[in-house]
Amino acid sequence: MPKKSTVFFCSSCGYESSKWMGQCPSCKEWNTFTEEPVVKMKRAVQTASFSSTEPVLLKDISADDSKRIKTGFDEFDRVLGGGIVKGSLVLIGGDPGIGKSTILLQVTKNLVNSGEKVLYVSGEESLRQIKLRANRLGKDFDNLLLLSETNLDAITEVIKKNVPTTVVIDSIQTMYREDISSAPGSVSQVREATSLLMQIAKQLEINIFIVGHVTKEGAVAGPRILEHMVDTVLYFEGDRHASYRILRGVKNRFGSTNEIGVFEMREEGLREVKNPSEYMLFGKAEDASGSVITCTMEGTRPLMIEIQALLCRSNFGIPRRQATGMDFNRVNLLMAVVEKRGGLQIGDQDAYVNIAGGIKINEPAMDLATVLAIISSYRNKAIDSKTVAFGEVGLSGEVRAVNNARLRVMEAKKLGFKTVVLPKSNIDADIKKIEGIELYGVSDIREAMQIPMG
Repeated sequence: MPKKSTVFFCSSCGYESSKWMGQCPSCKEWNTFTEEPVVKMKRAVQTASFSSTEPVLLKDISADDSKRIKTGFDEFDRVLGGGIVKGSLVLIGGDPGIGKSTILLQVTKNLVNSGEKVLYVSGEESLRQIKLRANRLGKDFDNLLLLSETNLDAITEVIKKNVPTTVVIDSIQTMYREDISSAPGSVSQVREATSLLMQIAKQLEINIFIVGHVTKEGAVAGPRILEHMVDTVLYFEGDRHASYRILRGVKNRFGSTNEIGVFEMREEGLREVKNPSEYMLFGKAEDASGSVITCTMEGTRPLMIEIQALLCRSNFGIPRRQATGMDFNRVNLLMAVVEKRGGLQIGDQDAYVNIAGGIKINEPAMDLATVLAIISSYRNKAIDSKTVAFGEVGLSGEVRAVNNARLRVMEAKKLGFKTVVLPKSNIDADIKKIEGIELYGVSDIREAMQIPMG
């Protein structure tokens, strides 16, 4: 019997099946299976020319971390773990128009000016379009190699001929290989293209940046194996209509995944924000009820954000709840704790909770600030604008300790805040030594409800 010439792939996670199924058994998504031709194994012989056949002793391999290549953006280097590791494969995803191509073009400009040989491959724009965008971002692009091509085999030949130190592929969904009959952007094409680029990066020690499209859910389009194959996965977040952007590391084999980089979009391109806390608090309303400042940790960096809450009596039988920038279920949980443990009748209230600026945070340390914002809005009494609150709230109403409390207090003091509401278990000898700021320790939300409100 001849073997089946086509198989079915899940476009969400890459699960392979011999027949079509309504729901993917791996990721549980519905109607995601697409039929594609079987990829023949003979192609593996064609890509094996990059592989090394001689093993090397571990002691003879140099792994000096100081040899990282700087991108010219401290915020970008922070997310990468200190710079670009030679031979790494980096995937950058984000919504359309968020600035992925812009920041990579600026990074390539800095690399070229530092003496690196860079090849920028675009499958979505012509050379003239790239030139126009480069003129908007400034000059000093003269030594940047540009290529407008979607045939990955042709791109491979150009890379082998010019041997650049860094290559940018924009985007992976537009690349294709001639020996695969499926369309560009399909599961087979994306998987095989990434596999070839990974071999080039590792064997020729070329730094490769890949731009990936995202789905409506915000994940990188294509099979999940794409994220497993690369060394680093970065997401560009933010409202495309707002001026700031956040670069967040989701996966990083060479550094922490908790770091973020903050950028501001301007007419001349992206500019890194050195003090994101001050930037996030710009424009905060004074003496407004339902507004509380909290300090969250993103990696090693404390970040001050504003949590806003608005409660009003519901005109319908079922109150409406909405959360922007934080977990919706967490907001419902905290409101239940406030009603049960705090004694406030808020079950008939519409509730809207928002993190100002559009940033997305899921750290439990902002529970206490969320609770105080809900109480402040319900009472229609403002909390002092010079007050910062942080702490995790449990189902019993207790306020639990959080990590890096001293760094959070120091950040609040640096930005001119006068009072910090924090878990009582976090107040130790080191924090008490901090002068010029008042510490208000609480052990449960009932104590937190006693802080002065206007």
